[in-house]
Amino acid sequence: MTESVERYYISAPEVPVPERLRVLKHDETCGLFNDSGDIDAHARHEEGLYHRGTRYLSKLTLKLMGARPLLLSSAVHRDNLLMSADLTNPDLYVDGQIVVPRGSLHVYRSKMIRSDTCHERIHVRNFINEPLDIALTIEFAADYADIFEVRGQQRPRRGRLLEPRTGANYISLGYEGLDGVERHTRLECNPEPHTIGRSEVKLQVRLEAHSEQVFCVDIWCESSPGGAQAARPARSSQPAALAAAQKAQAEQDRLQCVVDTSNQQLNAWLDRSAADLRMLLTSTPTGLYPYAGVPWFDTTFGRDGIITALECLWLAPDIARGVLTFLAKTQAKEQDVNRDAEPGKILHEARKGEMAALGEVPFGSYYGSVDSTPLFVMLAGAYFRRTGDESFMQSVWPNVAAAIEWLERYGDADQDGFIEYQRRSPNGLIQQGWKDSHDSVFHADGRLAEGPIALCEVQGYAYAAFLAAAEMAEVLGHRDRTRTLTDAARGIRERFQQRFWCPEIAMYALALDGAKNQCRVRSSNAGHCLFTDIARPEHATAIVKCLHDDVFFSGWGVRTVADLEPRYNPMSYHNGSIWPHDNALIAAGLSFREDKTLALRILKSQLDASTYFDASRLPELFCGFRRREGKPPTSYPVACSPQAWASGSVFMLLQSCLGVRIDSRLNRIIIQHPHLPEGLDRLSIRNLQVGNATADLILQRYSGTVGLNVERPTGNVEVLLLN
Repeated sequence: MTESVERYYISAPEVPVPERLRVLKHDETCGLFNDSGDIDAHARHEEGLYHRGTRYLSKLTLKLMGARPLLLSSAVHRDNLLMSADLTNPDLYVDGQIVVPRGSLHVYRSKMIRSDTCHERIHVRNFINEPLDIALTIEFAADYADIFEVRGQQRPRRGRLLEPRTGANYISLGYEGLDGVERHTRLECNPEPHTIGRSEVKLQVRLEAHSEQVFCVDIWCESSPGGAQAARPARSSQPAALAAAQKAQAEQDRLQCVVDTSNQQLNAWLDRSAADLRMLLTSTPTGLYPYAGVPWFDTTFGRDGIITALECLWLAPDIARGVLTFLAKTQAKEQDVNRDAEPGKILHEARKGEMAALGEVPFGSYYGSVDSTPLFVMLAGAYFRRTGDESFMQSVWPNVAAAIEWLERYGDADQDGFIEYQRRSPNGLIQQGWKDSHDSVFHADGRLAEGPIALCEVQGYAYAAFLAAAEMAEVLGHRDRTRTLTDAARGIRERFQQRFWCPEIAMYALALDGAKNQCRVRSSNAGHCLFTDIARPEHATAIVKCLHDDVFFSGWGVRTVADLEPRYNPMSYHNGSIWPHDNALIAAGLSFREDKTLALRILKSQLDASTYFDASRLPELFCGFRRREGKPPTSYPVACSPQAWASGSVFMLLQSCLGVRIDSRLNRIIIQHPHLPEGLDRLSIRNLQVGNATADLILQRYSGTVGLNVERPTGNVEVLLLN
């Protein structure tokens, strides 16, 4: 019998074979366009211009005399600031006669998003030897769909569309939501169009022979509680906005660490990942935070933000500071069953759309993840070791202490020594680990596990969290607390070995169910136990061997579930697919081991996969089918791309293979058992900061070994190579 679809399933309706999706984002606004620069949600349901969780445009199509232009080429520029598309006209007819032959016009569209505005410039050039009179039309519509509606959820009722307001060169569309917020989409054209209607803007273009005209279209997303119209700030033109964005990016890049290699495909993957992370970093009241992914998760997620920060910590510790500051500020202070909140618990996600505001979904400020809280403590400890920033650690220590108290009191509600979860909110998530689809935790016979559920990797996170808190307590002078926390960590590790190890599968069980029975399933979750070092050495060796095996390793990476398991499905979200961040965390568990064969294999396979994805961008996940000669990896149909922890994975993979460890308290960089994969002979890390010092590291691959040169050291920094 087919199981019911979970409540927050992302629908994938039948559509024609899609063009590539082009993504632009800045802060709270993102755009998903087709190759031509159009938006047409009827053709592909996720296309749109979004602001704060609502789609402000569901249609924006350019036509020449009623016909769609022909696509020549399009791309999002490497820095993710600008999308451009080169188009030309098809044969254009009047009364059955061709009046403009195909290829007579060149149309160049460029778009960028800055703050709450999408800027577009349209260049139209006539390449024939006679003048042309062209009707250029922009068709538009705004459905003001909440992102959860776009994902497939049905609402019993919606707000009302407002009567459009027009002026000589603009039209303002509007929607009054059930949450009392008015949302407006304002399209402004320069020069002034010929006509503006309820669903189209028409421009009459007279092009002399070999002449060009430029048209500007600015689209503003505005919202006002209770319909109160806020004063609109002056908007920059696209050239001015682009120049300001490029200047800000150049200043930021000059201060950051740069990784460059002898492998051009790896460089392309690194550059794309860095650009995507810059794009996903979003201004919040507490600083920059990496929003999880476009389009479905373009908001703050606790788990995603923490793991992204951990992936990039060695190169960009400021990301971790922003994540820690935001999550400390939003840490739960009281119990709230409807939000799965308890004192000390760290946020799962926060949404700003109409459905969240009305409580139609519980995610306005939702705490239903079991791992965000221990991961928060882990990140705090790792950030301190990386930066030595004692004053910041002092400021977040109360939040760390509250998180530890949550682990001891609420995370282990039955006081059996394991961290467990069970949904309390009737509308919340059933599964609350990183694999949060409803069918992701099951037994060896395929039965779904009943809660409360204790996941294996979460016990590892808790173990590492207690050790990190003990280290911070020691520095802050809380000696008694240090001993208590260290003892607690030791107890977790001992209990974990006794209850989770499964000799028959040579791995840790995926989970313990509510009756404390093992879910004896081979899963990538056990690989995270290498990352947190909760695994015994002999168990770690057995897990690595399993993950190397073909039942796990597809040729493109490690699957989430071995293909022997009853719920294995390479096309599923969590039961057989391949997630870049999952692979990176597994590899991170091998960082300081001499044998890094698995880490190198993961890096090489993910690098190979990146060659097949558009712009070398690894998506959130892809299907777990076995790699075959000449066949690319298989895409997952509704994966976020870009996605923050997928973008960060390459940096953690490199760190793992190089064995990089940075301790700013000792002004020390340690390179332990470094390896470079075949095809990568040289790697340079420029401007690596350690406290107030910097150094350039050059690693060169030789036969069977990797050499290290240190160049341009400034300040007091020690670099150690341990082989």
